[in-house]
Amino acid sequence: MADSTGFRRAQRIASLEISEIVQLTEKAAALRADGRDVVALTTGEPDFPTPPEVIAAAHQAALAGQTRYPPTLGTPALRDAVAQDHGVTRGQVIVSTGAKQVLSNAMLASLDPGDEVIIPAPYWTSYCDIVSLAGGRPVVVPCPAAQGFKLMPAQLQAAITPATRWVMLNAPSNPSGAIYSRGELRALADVLALHPHVWVLVDEIYQHLSFVPFTSFRDVAPELAARMLIVNGVSKAYSMTGWRIGWGIGPEAMIRAMGAVQGQITSGASSISQAAALAALTGDQALLDERRSVLKARRDMVVDALNAMPGVVCPVPDGAFYAFPDVQGAMARGGFASDADFCAALLDRAGVAVVPGRAFGMPGHIRLSFAYAQAELETGLGRMADMLGKE
Repeated sequence: MADSTGFRRAQRIASLEISEIVQLTEKAAALRADGRDVVALTTGEPDFPTPPEVIAAAHQAALAGQTRYPPTLGTPALRDAVAQDHGVTRGQVIVSTGAKQVLSNAMLASLDPGDEVIIPAPYWTSYCDIVSLAGGRPVVVPCPAAQGFKLMPAQLQAAITPATRWVMLNAPSNPSGAIYSRGELRALADVLALHPHVWVLVDEIYQHLSFVPFTSFRDVAPELAARMLIVNGVSKAYSMTGWRIGWGIGPEAMIRAMGAVQGQITSGASSISQAAALAALTGDQALLDERRSVLKARRDMVVDALNAMPGVVCPVPDGAFYAFPDVQGAMARGGFASDADFCAALLDRAGVAVVPGRAFGMPGHIRLSFAYAQAELETGLGRMADMLGKE
């Protein structure tokens, strides 16, 4: 149906909106602009700066004239660096404008109407929308805290149908921080071995923000490499969210198909950003350990503070920089009908913005990012504790 201006929204985006994370972040910013004292713990963006040597590399690239159209699949130097890091060839790598474009390229390149994609919940907010936009059908499988927020082999087996095209995994997970062990990945691989028509997409964007040993699915199940896509990038670990560089690693035929999609949407990713990403990958990696240590200390503080609040139960995340507590007890004590109502009250009464679990397919939880400075975290948690103590 057309609006008053005559614009008619396409059916394929009839239910598509800006993510609830962005909406809440922008609402908090608007309240701040109006003079409200608001602590926003909504965004998955580390407060660390982009490493100076990365910025210097971008500057030098610009001065050297690397400002023309880049190759659609990425600069040879960056693709080679990614390939070397993952033990693959350049032809198995595509560089895109952020990991989100890698996901979108993959779904647009591979899904026909009615194809199904298995998505364990809780999931990152964009997964279902990306699948739907590409004409696929998300098949959401609830994976509650009792099973570590992880997909079980029996659940995977039960969800697979002849229409299944992909299963999406994300580890370390946004929003739960869950990481699959080698044994857990092997068990999932054994199920997939029985279904050669099913491909697996593994989003490993938080790989370097793991507080326990991390194992890539590709290393556990190399026999699935011919139908596996690994997604990664520099946004999170290197604090380069605004540089917009992610990459996909998969079979060459899949990479070429994704390149065809990318070539008609954005062409190649920014040449200057690719030079910066190359410097990040090939530079001193000691900062990863340093930043991981800082985030681990924040995690421990946040989890302890949340678990001390009445009606809040927060598992310890194994990676990423999010806490995903169950707040159903607090909701019941305060008479909140939903996690969205709980979050709205927290923003209105305490000036703290967090994201309701419904945005991740798991109502009754909230997501709180601890990628913020210690002082902000302490202020936000203190306000939340004060509000819950009065309920």
